[in-house]
Amino acid sequence: MSEPQASGSPSSDPQWERSLLERLAFASLKEQRAARRWKIFTRLTWLGFFIVLAWLLLLRAAPTTDTSTMHTAVVEIKGEIASGADASAESIVAAMRSAFEDQGAQAVVLLINSPGGSPVQAGMINDEILRLKAKHNKPVYAVVEEACASAAYYIAVGADKIFVDKASIVGSIGVLMDGFGFTGLMDKLGVERRLLTAGANKGFLDPFSPMSETQRALAQNMLDTIHQQFIGVVKKGRGDRLKETPETFSGLFWSGEQAVQMGLADQLGSLDYVARDVVKAEEIVDYTRRENVAERLAKRFGAALGEGAMRALQSVPALR
Repeated sequence: MSEPQASGSPSSDPQWERSLLERLAFASLKEQRAARRWKIFTRLTWLGFFIVLAWLLLLRAAPTTDTSTMHTAVVEIKGEIASGADASAESIVAAMRSAFEDQGAQAVVLLINSPGGSPVQAGMINDEILRLKAKHNKPVYAVVEEACASAAYYIAVGADKIFVDKASIVGSIGVLMDGFGFTGLMDKLGVERRLLTAGANKGFLDPFSPMSETQRALAQNMLDTIHQQFIGVVKKGRGDRLKETPETFSGLFWSGEQAVQMGLADQLGSLDYVARDVVKAEEIVDYTRRENVAERLAKRFGAALGEGAMRALQSVPALR
């Protein structure tokens, strides 16, 4: 015979189970509310981040000069001329358009310090220089700092005059296509390359496959064609000022002083000299489009992580 349970025990209290369930329910509800608040906070934080990012992206450095104030407009072309780079056609052309459209800009100066790059990007910039000069009837001057070689010179010849320092590097009017060939190394290591293509020449720039003489001739013909395009642009831009020699279009480069003697440049002069004594507008306004903090963050989170590795394996024509 079991003993009667004490009156104060949980099993004898009819409210015990209800009280326990209520506490569990309230605890669960509290936890859900906390999770919901955290989710809302997280979403609002990300929303705020993207709003600030979008705001910063819109705050591209734009000149804030009175259009009635006479000034010399400057657009910098520095570093490699390539798509996606600071000196891309997209960036340079946008800056030039802003400079030409400003009524206060008496002339546009291209401040160049570049070893070269893509003939496509250079050609797009050169074409736009000629178009904007004709449309707005404003002079364009190129001022060279350390280097104006290959694709950079391709751009410079679109200007009305080219000013250089006596020690600047100018020229390199040529085209190259570089890459690597690993076939000998693969043979020594006993590695077999398995490349399937549809088209006899589809893989002829593959660094792990041998290049036939026919393929080499095809590539050389393409480079020669681009070289002739480059030469045509230089002759058109420099006109009678160019003192052509057998070495002019050989890919060699010269000092600024030599470039003036050869007609590749017009005279020695700096940015300040051009603004003060040529344009007659000493105030200089920079129209260069510069990457801001938001854009650097966007690139960091972007999908360009393997671009450097891909470029190492690709062979594309370059003016440098």
